[in-house]
Amino acid sequence: MNSKKIIIIGPAHPLRGGLASYNERLAREFQQQGHEVFIYTFSLQYPGFLFPGTTQFSSESAPADLTIKVKINSINPLNWLSVGNELKKLRPDIIVVRYWLPFMGPCLGTILRRVKKNHHTKVVCIADNIIPHEKRAGDKPFTKYFLKPVDACVTMSEKVLSDLRLFDKSKPAQFVPHPLYDNFGAIISKEEARKQLNIKNEELIILFFGFIRKYKGLDILLDAMKLLKQNHKPQTTNHKLLIAGEFYEDNKPYLQQIKDNGIEDMVILKTNFIPDSEVKYYLCGADCVVQPYRNATQSGVTPLAYHFEKPMIVTNVGGLPSLVPDGKVGLVAEPNAVSIAEKINQYFQLGENYFLPHLRSEKEKYKWSRITEAIFKLADDIQK
Repeated sequence: MNSKKIIIIGPAHPLRGGLASYNERLAREFQQQGHEVFIYTFSLQYPGFLFPGTTQFSSESAPADLTIKVKINSINPLNWLSVGNELKKLRPDIIVVRYWLPFMGPCLGTILRRVKKNHHTKVVCIADNIIPHEKRAGDKPFTKYFLKPVDACVTMSEKVLSDLRLFDKSKPAQFVPHPLYDNFGAIISKEEARKQLNIKNEELIILFFGFIRKYKGLDILLDAMKLLKQNHKPQTTNHKLLIAGEFYEDNKPYLQQIKDNGIEDMVILKTNFIPDSEVKYYLCGADCVVQPYRNATQSGVTPLAYHFEKPMIVTNVGGLPSLVPDGKVGLVAEPNAVSIAEKINQYFQLGENYFLPHLRSEKEKYKWSRITEAIFKLADDIQK
């Protein structure tokens, strides 16, 4: 394939989080294939009052191997025009734009409209969500506005592909599963990871990982932990729930629920943002990862668990069951406390080693080359 000029529009350093990690890893995949890659990220991603966490910015050093332009202001229309004109003149062959929240629709849609005036650049969207988990006024018109200048879409769950068809029935689109997060270091021993986290080796660690919002169902999991405690003698149970991630909503109801459920001795709270360099300790130190979501499209936690070869318990919602074959790489529960508690018990009866061979073979499906191949195929099929 001839070398192409590719621009990725979306979060990247100095912003933090899963979207930034993904975009940086995708840029490296393109670079390894011999293409020229730039990332255009946000100088202002969210106004402070819209951001639920403590900070939007990473404390880690900028990646030395990537060209990242900190340019886009999500709330300044003059900036949208300026960035759009800059990208129009650069004449990239392909723009890969992330779409995860309708709030970004006016900003990204305006930039792309300016770019398309060069009659050269093809625009492929990677859509994390089309219909957001938490609905707000303006969602539909903002998404429609964004989609109009987009030539084709990649979705990482069949649910998002189905949602896309509610807005556009004919736009070229392809479902490609979320690639592995293989940029957080190599697998380390459980003993080494637990030493870093000050966790005892004999404890049975159930990991809830990632930022905490209502749709992710942490409250359901806390009720499941209560059931586990009720069904075991307190002096013999070693079940511990490790909650690793930042609260993106009020933490008080969760802390009160832990107290009311009488499970303070079963919960380990690590509720600051987890830096990239520490992610491996949490995944490698756990016995399993639980995703007790009420609803879901796909989850960045799933490919992270695949990379670190950690079995999963997920709920039967959205795209999660298709990514976690039941009884092979993990277990699928219904989104209620009774079912999740039953699956946790079943998991520990089977043991981690039961799932490992399936995990190791299944993870081969989630290579980064699959998503770059899909992007190039979609771009080649687009009529100028």
